[in-house]
Amino acid sequence: MANLTLKNVGKTYAGGAQAAVSGVNIDIADGEFIVLVGPSGCGKSTLLRMVAGLETISEGEIHIGDRLVNQLDPAERDIAMVFQNYALYPHMTVRDNMAYGLKNRGESKAVIAERVAEAARMLELGPYLDRKPRALSGGQRQRVAMGRAIVRQPAAFLFDEPLSNLDAKLRVSMRMEIRKLQKRLGTTSLYVTHDQLEAMTLADRLVVLNGGRIEQIGAPLDIYRRPASTFVASFIGAPAMSLLDAVVTDGAVMLDGHPLGPVGRAAGPVTLGLRAEDLRLAPAGVPMVVEHVEELGAQRIVHGSIGGQSLAVIDTGDQRVSGAVHVAIDPARLHLFDTATGRRLENAHQRQPEAVL
Repeated sequence: MANLTLKNVGKTYAGGAQAAVSGVNIDIADGEFIVLVGPSGCGKSTLLRMVAGLETISEGEIHIGDRLVNQLDPAERDIAMVFQNYALYPHMTVRDNMAYGLKNRGESKAVIAERVAEAARMLELGPYLDRKPRALSGGQRQRVAMGRAIVRQPAAFLFDEPLSNLDAKLRVSMRMEIRKLQKRLGTTSLYVTHDQLEAMTLADRLVVLNGGRIEQIGAPLDIYRRPASTFVASFIGAPAMSLLDAVVTDGAVMLDGHPLGPVGRAAGPVTLGLRAEDLRLAPAGVPMVVEHVEELGAQRIVHGSIGGQSLAVIDTGDQRVSGAVHVAIDPARLHLFDTATGRRLENAHQRQPEAVL
């Protein structure tokens, strides 16, 4: 196990007009689980491949433990990678797939047998050790890929969207398995996903990437509660935070001519962010035209518009909702962003969320 440090890491492909990754600085503590999250093309997989040694870096330094690994081959970096497509050898049994890396390193038969047996026990693969990958389900194949990484006892695990080929139900159970396993092993882990829900549930800290640069680093709930930009606000959370054009007049936010409360800011245009769970349908408030209702069982998401701008509200009522309604907006739950830069503006009147026990 080891800490992992990226110092001003960048990647520019030959002939590329723009860097795929630029100025990335991350310090990952020994045993920490870090998730790189962002939309397709944001540079997260490129960054992971640079750590693995599968991509050369154009600038910066990558340290694994106390070693600078920029010029080291993947096999010399003491990492284990779990891929999206499992990368299992189809002609080998589960046992041989898990043991393959150890055999290449010249480990003794006794050590190989012990490590494979322990990994199989942790991953509940004992009954499948003599089967070929084609006889396994997708979830079982992914557990074999994880087992192959575990037996190597590396300094760090790298995960490249390992659950993206699984169905929704299996993804939920597998991400819980991965998190429990990582906590048990205490191995430093760097995990890539475009699924923000997966990122929120797995990470000790999130690294939100956009256009090859870091938008924000922090604990999942901190990022959710205090997004640093409109990009983060719209990417993290389901449903996404609603972003609306508003204006501050006489120290109060005005939305479509309706005052929402004091914000302690100078007058001028702002981008107003509202989380769906911070709003409620009420007898009085800001008028909203209902456009669509998503029924989710215990709750529903009411989609509508205020002055032509989209808004989502989480509602737990059971009465039919349509036409014109009113939305109560808590002034202590307003998020404000600079209209020009998209960066967060501090709101002196915003209430800090209660601690989650």
